[in-house]
Amino acid sequence: MADQQSRLKIINDNPIGKGLDAFRTSFTSICEGAAVSCTPDALEQLGQKGKKNLAIKLIAALQGLQTSLLLPSNSSTLDSHSNDILIWKYVYDVTEPTPPPRPVASSLQQTPSRRTTSSLVNSSEYHDNIDPVLKSELGLVYVDVRRFREAYFGGCMDSSNPLFGSEGWSEWPAGSRGKRSVDIGFVKDDFTYDPTADPTAGKVFRYHLSHALVPGELKSNPSADIPSIAMISIATYAREVLSAQDTRRFVLGFTLCGSYMRIYAFDRLRAIASEKFDINKEGQQFVSTILGFLWMNEEELGFDPTFMTANVGRATTCWKARREEDPQNPLVIKDSWQWPNRDEEGDLLREATGKGVVKVALYYHHETGQVNGMDDDIGSNVRKGLDITSATNYGKGRSVVSPSTSAAGAPRKGQSSSATGTKRSYSQAGAPLPPSKRSGSAFTIKAGSDLLLNRIHRRVILRDYGKPIYKASSRAALLTALEGCIKGHESLYMASLLHRDISINNLMINEDENNPSLPSFLIDLDLAVRVQQEGASGAKGKTGTRAFMAIGALQGEPHSFMHDLESFFWVLFWTCIRYNAQGKDIGSTGFDSWNYQNDHMLVQSKKGEIDDEEDFIKSVTEIFTLHYQPLIPWVSRLRRKVFPDGKRWKRLEPELYSSMKQILRDARKDPEVLADSIM
Repeated sequence: MADQQSRLKIINDNPIGKGLDAFRTSFTSICEGAAVSCTPDALEQLGQKGKKNLAIKLIAALQGLQTSLLLPSNSSTLDSHSNDILIWKYVYDVTEPTPPPRPVASSLQQTPSRRTTSSLVNSSEYHDNIDPVLKSELGLVYVDVRRFREAYFGGCMDSSNPLFGSEGWSEWPAGSRGKRSVDIGFVKDDFTYDPTADPTAGKVFRYHLSHALVPGELKSNPSADIPSIAMISIATYAREVLSAQDTRRFVLGFTLCGSYMRIYAFDRLRAIASEKFDINKEGQQFVSTILGFLWMNEEELGFDPTFMTANVGRATTCWKARREEDPQNPLVIKDSWQWPNRDEEGDLLREATGKGVVKVALYYHHETGQVNGMDDDIGSNVRKGLDITSATNYGKGRSVVSPSTSAAGAPRKGQSSSATGTKRSYSQAGAPLPPSKRSGSAFTIKAGSDLLLNRIHRRVILRDYGKPIYKASSRAALLTALEGCIKGHESLYMASLLHRDISINNLMINEDENNPSLPSFLIDLDLAVRVQQEGASGAKGKTGTRAFMAIGALQGEPHSFMHDLESFFWVLFWTCIRYNAQGKDIGSTGFDSWNYQNDHMLVQSKKGEIDDEEDFIKSVTEIFTLHYQPLIPWVSRLRRKVFPDGKRWKRLEPELYSSMKQILRDARKDPEVLADSIM
């Protein structure tokens, strides 16, 4: 009995945690290879060889855990229902390997056009959640693309001097809660090296994602060179590098699984990969690859050569800029990768400004990016015209890409930034702005039922800039800005344009008296469409940022202005549960799962919040931050207006615009709401 208690304490003091993640990945890979569903029942279908393989992998994984070194070596078992204890029980019994916990439900069939990494809002991003979304977003990565190395390494003879790092990369802040760290890679040389640091502490180098040039992933097992294992890790690093470095057009990376090396290119569409090669047998190719990375200049590494920046912020694709001949009126340059079959955001913004739309960022100019003397796109420029149909897995699996899909690592567009920058083509004194133009490089590949769409590098220049609405200085300022943005949406709709992506990052506030921009306004017409005034847009497809999407939109209804007005309600709701004064994020909440739930579950979650007024008030009293507690009666009043009788609206009601604005105005008269403005 004493031995049992001692063993129990050791197990409880040394939880397995994520120590079996690699084994679970192997289990998934083995099941996929055998065309078996990844559930505990799979053991009955894998056969003796599959079971033996899993047992070896499980034992190897457990041997690497601290607990295995501490447990006494007898075979008695423990009578407990703890997951860790049960796992160690099976190890002691040495019977059959314990099947891994049921994996997270696959998101591959769950509307991948919206469950993307770019749509995650305030998410803690545990790998158990982010990996399925990232895998769905990437879709099918084409491997063994011929002439890959010639296309990407052919011109890298200009000398540059990045440092080749290894151990230090494990100290990067990885960005996601799981703290997955990069194994190996190339970094810039503008970091501090401390020669007195203790090497055994693993902190000789201190890197940030802004230093990353080429991330790498190491796997000891050669069989890990399959998309479900090595690819998801390197894709995570590429996503974070794309998010951290504003001027990246693409990111190169590599995997080394055993002695097999493969090179990847991640862009704003998805990813492609070279043929693998054995570094032990093809040493010259390995050395030339490493030297190629070292010799590449910034443009060849994926940086945008048309931008020179200073003090660039993290995870944004907008820059505040000034024309030398007119420094008093700053502009905002929005840089994005658009689907060629969509109306250009620049055209829609120009149309809105021309029609006198109010409370929407004013248009100034738009164009297609030019690199190497040609329109910048993925197919013919970033990927150098490589023939994707040469990939060995071309045509396999799901390869249809929806126009509303956001590519791997693509950050949300339209977020304002205090960063400054100078665009080369506009930096010359007196140089006129070039005329607007459409891209002529709509590069499309079609083979059988497969359709791979292109993305085109476009820029929009706006006259207004601000900060996201949740950063308002007071409750009253938030409500005023929200009312202004609803006015902007109504004005946009009256001009026959429907926004379709109302979110906390697309509603802006300007409280800077030195900023000549609008006090509040809408941005980001990436998903906007032209509509008639009858109501629904008729546009198919579920678009928007998941946490703020209307219930009906999640259910596939044709998008109408009512869906967007419901999204305004969810923006206010989210702000009140997630932020304190001055937009201070309180951290993870129980609503992070709204980023990952499938449509059905998310619909039920949202209905559960609003279907009963008494339950709603009780719930928000518990979950609203202290700063936003005074808004509870007013948010409840909005709920009654947006969801009459606790249900969704049954008909289109244009008067909902005026009703919502009136509630916000009345709320600003509440002394409790105004208290933080007076202090």
